[in-house]
Amino acid sequence: MSPEQCHTDTDACAQQLAERIGPDLRVAAPLGLGKPHELLNALYRLTRADTSRSLSLYTALSLTRPRPAPGLEARFVGPFVERHFGAGAVDPEYAIDQARDQLPSNVAVHEFYMQSGALLHSGGAQRNYISQNYTHVARDLAVQDINLLVQLVARRETPEGVRYSLSCNPDLTFDFIDRVVQSGKPRPLCVAVVHPDLPYISGHAEVQRDYFDVELRTDTAPPLFAVPRQPIDTAEYALGIHASALVRDGGCLQIGIGALSDALVYGLRWRQQDNTQWRRALVALDPRGGTHALAARMGGLAPLRAGLYGASEMVMDGFMHLQRAGILKRRAWDNMALERAAACGRLSPETPGGHYLRGAFFLGTRELYRWLAELDANDPDALDMCRVSNVNQLYGDHQMLAALQRRGARFFNTCMMATLLGSAVSDGLEDGEVVSGVGGQYNFVAMAHELADGRSILLLRSTRLGRSGIETNIRWNYGHTTIPRHLRDVFVTEYGVADLRGKTDSECIEAMLSITDARFIDALCAEAKSHGKLAADFQVPERWRNNRPELLKEALMPWQEKGLLPPFPFGSDFTEVEQRLLPALGWLKSRSSSWRGKWEVLRAAASPGEPVGGEDEALERMGLAQPGSMGDRIQQRLLKAALRRTGG
Repeated sequence: MSPEQCHTDTDACAQQLAERIGPDLRVAAPLGLGKPHELLNALYRLTRADTSRSLSLYTALSLTRPRPAPGLEARFVGPFVERHFGAGAVDPEYAIDQARDQLPSNVAVHEFYMQSGALLHSGGAQRNYISQNYTHVARDLAVQDINLLVQLVARRETPEGVRYSLSCNPDLTFDFIDRVVQSGKPRPLCVAVVHPDLPYISGHAEVQRDYFDVELRTDTAPPLFAVPRQPIDTAEYALGIHASALVRDGGCLQIGIGALSDALVYGLRWRQQDNTQWRRALVALDPRGGTHALAARMGGLAPLRAGLYGASEMVMDGFMHLQRAGILKRRAWDNMALERAAACGRLSPETPGGHYLRGAFFLGTRELYRWLAELDANDPDALDMCRVSNVNQLYGDHQMLAALQRRGARFFNTCMMATLLGSAVSDGLEDGEVVSGVGGQYNFVAMAHELADGRSILLLRSTRLGRSGIETNIRWNYGHTTIPRHLRDVFVTEYGVADLRGKTDSECIEAMLSITDARFIDALCAEAKSHGKLAADFQVPERWRNNRPELLKEALMPWQEKGLLPPFPFGSDFTEVEQRLLPALGWLKSRSSSWRGKWEVLRAAASPGEPVGGEDEALERMGLAQPGSMGDRIQQRLLKAALRRTGG
């Protein structure tokens, strides 16, 4: 790369790119962390200011900081956002305008995966959404006449010269560029935007300097987007404990992001580090022995001595916690002879090489980014960041090796809803609106069915809070599905596990009813009978009627009281005062969706009760210690009532 192609000024670089390529910019950018926000913003501003230009952006998961609603939410979220993300944080401006439905007519943004729920009310985003399996994106992108690819990279000086690491996003770039070259089309102009804090990941994520045509390296860079750690509640803990019994020692693990995945990771760590207490908690949750029976068949109850191999499109904090707990340690080799020897237990522990974690992109906390950098420095073979085609599917030259590496695979994903017949709703609503995207979920479900001992395990809470109150997430039918019923396998809720593989429709319905909240079982059972899918004389077993939140809390109370199931088991980005505020604000929000709830809030505000410990500090944090207006006084009274209802 010649010095003329190296830039230190973002706006000047954007101007030169626009002049070099012409008025029609067709840009590809990685999903999530790998997007260079400042350069994209500069290109977006150039296009917005000049209607003779056009910009088409193909990407996914455009990460923006939370934008709270006015009132108590803004009082809480505003200071947290500034502290957590940093004053120098930069959002993608196109994403903010897109969420407001204010993109100019000469700009189009096409995403195959959206920040969950962020664009439900954006007509433009909904119309321009592209529904794709993760592994099909590179193929479909190659026919879009992309003329510019921009990517955040890490940079390293070596004796052989400068090298780049695609670090957080080797997932699609390699496959996409290869597809373009193989088709005979012109290779797009590739821009490496260097970020000093991006972990340098070696191996398959590395490229030589001439892979990119242009380098942009500025004196300062905005902080990397860091995902705030979320709390885990009782129902999520129960679900994680059930799910952790389905993992086989020496097997392969895939997990996603979110509270349910965090609960699974905690359950696995508890199983490893305090097996007796974990077993007792599982017995309390599983008195009828359903999960125990499945554990004997597909998982286990003992600590994970051989450990697990991680193969997941997304590398997130959970893998870091599993590695630190001595669970993520089973290594795999990209060599059939070595892998066969390892599978048979004939490989010497001193054999060099081998990785225990393979991923296609990473996203998480700043602690994760530090861990990844340290891991590459101390054990560069441990992590393999590579193409998504090598992670999310078995097809191709690597099929036999990949299947052997993924022996005993458990693919854990989350979904929003499931039907009694075993289909799953994970990415959209029945009116066609997209919540997030298919991503790689279908890939992993299909892969589980192709592997001799693989299982697809979908996690979901049995209920959710809707406009009319508590609603069931297990339905008779739904107008949109992500995973069809013919790929049904295993579902887990806080009430247990339903194994649907190879079962008849009536057997599937019974299994799903057994993990449904008891308040909805009779209605669902009646609906199944009305369609002839359950025998008319079928009777709901009395033990299913124990599927109630209060009994769940009672079952786990001994461990809650011992502090073994804390709200933030992996640490918190919230201060102690903020952690006291979270349940109170959650209480208010949960009751704002129905008239009954609003009436409950009004009654609580009229008679808030006695003050609780820490109340003054909470009011101070929210700027309501000395309210200066009638609106502030109303907010203070509401907050006091919520703090006193939730114990501060």
